[in-house]
Amino acid sequence: MIVRVQGSGQYRLDGAAQGELVSIDARLVAALERGAADEAHTLLGQAVSLVQTRGVALPNDILSPSDLILPPADASLEEIAAVVT
Repeated sequence: MIVRVQGSGQYRLDGAAQGELVSIDARLVAALERGAADEAHTLLGQAVSLVQTRGVALPNDILSPSDLILPPADASLEEIAAVVT
């Protein structure tokens, strides 16, 4: 799975990390639907951290289609909703 973190680049995730990210993403979408801003920001931070620490950064000169795009960890709730949902 290729994940783009806006402003940070693309990362390749292995199977175990993919499963964790899918779980975080589902909880993030649910938090956004409930309007739970603090929870959404926490979950986005967890997702970005997971991708950046467990993923393998792809070289900047290689552009691959992304399976998932995440906003930066400091994104506003509106920016998160626009990208994630």
